[in-house]
Amino acid sequence: MIYISVMKLNDRFASIAVMASLLAGLLAVPFALVACGDSSEGSPAAVGEESSSSVSSIEEQSSCSVALSSSAKNSSSSAKSAPSSSSADSSSEKVPESSSSSEKSVQSLSSSSTLSSAGSSDSGVCTNCDSYTAADPVLVENGGKGSVTTYGSITAKETSLGGACNYGQTNIQYYAAIHVNVSPGDDKGPWDGGMACGGCVHVKAKTPDGWKEVTVRITDRCPDANCGVDLGGAPASDIMGIQVGRYYGEWEFVSCEGVEGVWGDSTSIWVKEGASTYWSIIQVRNPKDAVRKIVFNEVDGDKTYPLEFVVGTENFWTVPKEVLQSEKSYSVVVTYRSGTDDEWILKGSDLAVPEANLYLYEHRK
Repeated sequence: MIYISVMKLNDRFASIAVMASLLAGLLAVPFALVACGDSSEGSPAAVGEESSSSVSSIEEQSSCSVALSSSAKNSSSSAKSAPSSSSADSSSEKVPESSSSSEKSVQSLSSSSTLSSAGSSDSGVCTNCDSYTAADPVLVENGGKGSVTTYGSITAKETSLGGACNYGQTNIQYYAAIHVNVSPGDDKGPWDGGMACGGCVHVKAKTPDGWKEVTVRITDRCPDANCGVDLGGAPASDIMGIQVGRYYGEWEFVSCEGVEGVWGDSTSIWVKEGASTYWSIIQVRNPKDAVRKIVFNEVDGDKTYPLEFVVGTENFWTVPKEVLQSEKSYSVVVTYRSGTDDEWILKGSDLAVPEANLYLYEHRK
């Protein structure tokens, strides 16, 4: 009887020891969590906070992860030394998963901190600014971002010769070319066969001194597959100084009204050379913005003629032969991208005269 009593007593002591071991292991994790989750000031540490202590904070998190993992393993070892049960087995299986989660958390924190630090400043200050890596431009709402380059002389600052927009010699000093493609050869850029001609673009680029900005009129299309906006001499000088190259920039399409440097003359309708009463194409020079449509309306009649944009000869619109052979007066309404209109009153035969330059101020309603 004495022997049996002693055996029972030993079993009870063993059970108490096992429970104490399990309890110690479980308590270790919360205490570790409290120690790792608090900042040196005793308040919860901010994950991803941008400060000079970001790196040390990550290291502390990593150390805590090791400590947590070690505590969890000790708890698991204690549980395994006790007689097996369903609850003990379940706990030991979850420990490695918890450790893996802690390691992933540290990696995520490190990545977030790096990304946040890289994109935290919008001051535009950069180094090696003229060596931006060539890449396809990116379209955004009402503009884009990517390479800003130059094809003009930053010393002579020549005026535009009209480029692919076929304006001829101009007095426009602030001009640029816009990209034709997004990816090479896709024709998905804003050039759109010349529909971008005459519009203005507000461009800003990163420089050693921060963002610098100019507003330019589109007179040409980019020759470079990775071009975004290619600046003439004067605007390039304003942004790049004497260090010309490929810069990172962002741009937005804007109205030309009230912008200095983008006007070559008064707004006019110009008739292409070779025009006659059988064929004529026209363009708007020095417009308020990119032209979206041109409509001829009979002044003393009810006929309306929406003009078609010429495919192949960029920045021109075809005048119907019926109009060219008429002495009737027409209201010529030009609608711009900005939504504003200009209106001329012209005779149809005026548009059959080669190289006629019909100024708005002389032909207003």
